Amino acid sequence: MLIHAGDICMKGAGYEVEEFLHWFEQQNFKYKIFIAGNHDFYLEKTHEACIQQKIPKDIIYLNDSGITIDNFNIWGSPVTPWFFDWAFNRRRGEPIKKHWDLIPRNTDILITHGPVFRILDETNDKRNVGCEDLLSRVFEIRPKIHICGHIHEAYGTAIESGIQFVNASALNSRYEPVNQPVVIEL
Repeated sequence: MLIHAGDICMKGAGYEVEEFLHWFEQQNFKYKIFIAGNHDFYLEKTHEACIQQKIPKDIIYLNDSGITIDNFNIWGSPVTPWFFDWAFNRRRGEPIKKHWDLIPRNTDILITHGPVFRILDETNDKRNVGCEDLLSRVFEIRPKIHICGHIHEAYGTAIESGIQFVNASALNSRYEPVNQPVVIEL
């Protein structure tokens, strides 16, 4: 299974989505799952039915939605706390919490673009910018794995309270592709 945690575009243009989908389709995995990220304006502004028509049949796009594969319940959301009016931004508190409330309690693999608060969310200037409401929901539902991206400089893995956290950002803070994919075995 190949999972991409968002930011499939640089500037959010439709042609970037098409290029990503072409590349993603070529990857040799039985299941290919992705969510959008804060750079993916096209995916936020385009009607979901139009997006689904463009996605090859062997690719799964999750947008506050889920799927079960080989008895693993997988849920994905592109939403991140407000950050300079980028794509899929929501204000902290109730506007973002309503997205996290959608995550089913039986989720095994959670994919969100942004991290939880204080776990793999530290920026270069030492600020923790993850979402407190997402942290509460993750500890409430207790998925086996929580995968995110978004905060490039926080790439890595951590285990907290038996939950494996992964910040799989392939790019560093200068948008250079320096980080290796994270491989997880369940």
